Amino acid sequence: MTHRHDMPPGLGPLTSLTHTHDGHTHTHVRSEVPVGPPQRLRLRGVVLPEGEERDLWLHDGVISFEPVADAITIATEGWIMPGLVDAHCHVGLESHGAVSAERAEEHAVTDREAGALLLRDAGSPLDTRFLQDREDLPTIIRAGRHIARPKRYSRNFAEEVEPDQLVDEVITQAERGDGWVKIVGDWIDRDAGDLTPLWPTEVAKEAIEAAHEHGARVTAHCFDERSVAELVDAGIDGIEHGTGLDDDTVAAMAQRQVSLVPTMINLENFPQFAAAGEAKFPRYAAHIRALHARRFETIGKAVDAGVPVYAGTDAGGVHGHGLIASEIELLAQVGGNDFALGAASWNARRWLGHPGIEEGAPADIVVFAEDPRVTIATVREPALIILNGRVVGGSATA
Repeated sequence: MTHRHDMPPGLGPLTSLTHTHDGHTHTHVRSEVPVGPPQRLRLRGVVLPEGEERDLWLHDGVISFEPVADAITIATEGWIMPGLVDAHCHVGLESHGAVSAERAEEHAVTDREAGALLLRDAGSPLDTRFLQDREDLPTIIRAGRHIARPKRYSRNFAEEVEPDQLVDEVITQAERGDGWVKIVGDWIDRDAGDLTPLWPTEVAKEAIEAAHEHGARVTAHCFDERSVAELVDAGIDGIEHGTGLDDDTVAAMAQRQVSLVPTMINLENFPQFAAAGEAKFPRYAAHIRALHARRFETIGKAVDAGVPVYAGTDAGGVHGHGLIASEIELLAQVGGNDFALGAASWNARRWLGHPGIEEGAPADIVVFAEDPRVTIATVREPALIILNGRVVGGSATA
């Protein structure tokens, strides 16, 4: 399919870029953010998740349910959602490690152009606080830098410490981040030839308690069965990937409402991970393939049990940015369209402490020409992307 963008007059100059991915050809149009205060705008459409058709007015960068004088009407129909959320990405990180400030800005812009207006950065070697004051970029919730053990994670990604240093490093990252700390829970152990936990359970428990004392939640990269079980028992707040979840751990996560961000896109790479390690680590390769084979069943059990599951692409490192639509489509295969949309919008925003479409909330909105609850692929083509009350992109179906 080919799509084009049309913007109402007076919303800033437009530039466009046409490209193809996943069998779709898209023309992305970027609206340059106007100088000065946001314009007064009016939208009408079906507001999700409630499903009620209504008017919204935008002024001074916030949402109002009351009419605003002299507002420019920019949409008279469509489906209106709170801005999308990528709850696991890495702004400022690529396969070799940290990137330049200019490249990190490109990461944020690419996510914005996909409609992801709130990002939880799950670890980056680049301090991206310089992007947080930019009203033209998505809101970034930072987790500082990953914490791993020496030679037990991707090179140049993490602060590497031994177990007796973990507590101090968690405190350091808690003070550097925005309420989150990311630890690496497991990685390949070359001596064992397979995934094994990085941290003794008691050390992990002490580190999690230290983070809590410093106002931060802790989440962990976990592929393996043992690491995720031990860290959930230790009181962790979130799990990333979670391919090793068993029924008991799922039940514990549901009871405590431990979050899960499965990064379904990244799980699609497991066969390549297995092939790369096959010659030296056949046990690891077989393990990774088994985790991949049951990935939809594993994550589906978590959803069914009531574990809070959210959308994250794992952009940075292996993947490029701007892939939130693909993650939503994969999550829809797990729990259905409504579940996937909530995991990438209103539910994720609530979890991260950011409002959705509410009176006085920041005007961070995506508008779709078709109902994404019916056709989930609609999320690939936001008709309008509005950030802090300004139209910053979007497309209209030809």
